[in-house]
Amino acid sequence: MPVLSDYHLHSHHSGDSEAPMEAQINAALAAGLTSLCFTEHYDRDFPYDKNPEIPSGDYGMFELDMERYHEELLSLRRKYDGRIRILFGIELGLQPQLNEDYHRFLADWPQLDFVIGSTHLAGETDPYYPRFFAGRSEEEAYREYFAGALSCVRACDCFDSYGHLDYVVRYGPTMDRNYTYEKYRDLIDPLLELLIARGKALELNTSPASKGCRDLNPCKEILKKYRSLGGEMVTVGSDAHTPDKIASSFDRAAQTLLDCGFSQYVTFEKRQPVFHRL
Repeated sequence: MPVLSDYHLHSHHSGDSEAPMEAQINAALAAGLTSLCFTEHYDRDFPYDKNPEIPSGDYGMFELDMERYHEELLSLRRKYDGRIRILFGIELGLQPQLNEDYHRFLADWPQLDFVIGSTHLAGETDPYYPRFFAGRSEEEAYREYFAGALSCVRACDCFDSYGHLDYVVRYGPTMDRNYTYEKYRDLIDPLLELLIARGKALELNTSPASKGCRDLNPCKEILKKYRSLGGEMVTVGSDAHTPDKIASSFDRAAQTLLDCGFSQYVTFEKRQPVFHRL
């Protein structure tokens, strides 16, 4: 059975997307999905001033109007009832000092079905911007990112699935052409062990397939290591910010999981895992 649920996607409620929610839903229907989960961005205390590529007029773009978002989602859930399941999620931008704040925030939103935790910053800079890589080797930049990711997972348990573990390679000067898990396993393995010990899922994110990368996020070697350590829960998401990316490369994602020793993928409802056979 293919992957029939997209559990990482954005709409106009996220500051970096202009896609109408209904357009995302219709794209999911066209792709043959049975469910999708909106996971709008909320990066509390994002250091906009440390990322000068972001114009001052866009400061606050990673805040989220939860009331407005939830209201529109419920309206569309009623409209599409019986055609596709629409789940209510969020993507939290992790920083080590934010765990308690995020837990308080989530306590105010028990309606949430699913929470992604993602590391979007290393040293207060988003690797999305070329400045993160300037003046040093790609390996040094990647190592800083993975060290920051490990710090985030050590400090934060406020999520259900850890998003796009090797996010940084999407934007490196040579992306993942010179990247291997082995170079960074001293930082990646403890992160995977923490996820498993805490009962957290790992996300397989298909976005790199459309950016010219050789592999998905995370790479196969990380998925195999996670499985060998006893990890069983993998969510699958396109990270779509536009309708044309909904469920992108999901056939490849399913085959990747099978190749790495998985027989199931997982979705979440009311913050509880639901397993689906591949």
